[in-house]
Amino acid sequence: MAQLFAGTSGFAYDAWKPAFYPEELKAKQFLSYYATRLNAVEINYTFRRLPNATTLENWVQTTPEGFTFIIKAHQRLTHIQRLKPSEFTEVFFKAIDPLRCVRRLGPVLFQLPPNLKADPELLIGFLQQIPDGYRCAFEFRHPSWLDPAIYALLESRQAALCQAETDDFVVPQVITGGFVYSRLRKSSYSPEERASIKARAAELVASGKDVYAFFKHEESPEGALYAEDLLRK
Repeated sequence: MAQLFAGTSGFAYDAWKPAFYPEELKAKQFLSYYATRLNAVEINYTFRRLPNATTLENWVQTTPEGFTFIIKAHQRLTHIQRLKPSEFTEVFFKAIDPLRCVRRLGPVLFQLPPNLKADPELLIGFLQQIPDGYRCAFEFRHPSWLDPAIYALLESRQAALCQAETDDFVVPQVITGGFVYSRLRKSSYSPEERASIKARAAELVASGKDVYAFFKHEESPEGALYAEDLLRK
């Protein structure tokens, strides 16, 4: 059965007190509390470092069964090597595989740098390096990638076009994989906009597609509260 997963990009923010986190809650308790109200989180930690087995085990033990971790791909893959084939691809997937083995891994998010222009052959080569058994989403931040030929390449590997939006840039709501991945990062969302997001998510889930939706997170608790509302029936 398809499911809606909603949360934020990170969870360790004192600024969420007291509207989301209780005032007295300690930082080491943030994740366990977060998981009582939301069912997924984007992990930014993995953009800069590989997680060790102890870290992954702590994440799993701190959260209930069914809580899902979305891993942002390491910057070495996306920003340093810029999708060029390398042995580090295997190293990265091996590092996060313990989450997959216990069914707690959601999609892997590949967020490309804004100055990386479309290169179909580069994308094909990288898609071929991804091991079987992983869901992957690609967040393109240069408009040249927003092209039907690129969408077809993603669809050929059941990878998702990340439907990202900010105040300045919006990716079309094109579905290329067996799931939908949205990054909702505008500075604010009106009640009407949130209602529209909720209705579309419900429609997609009803059609049989898992939906992953993540709100902006850093400055205030609104994103976490928006995600919680999205999960309400």
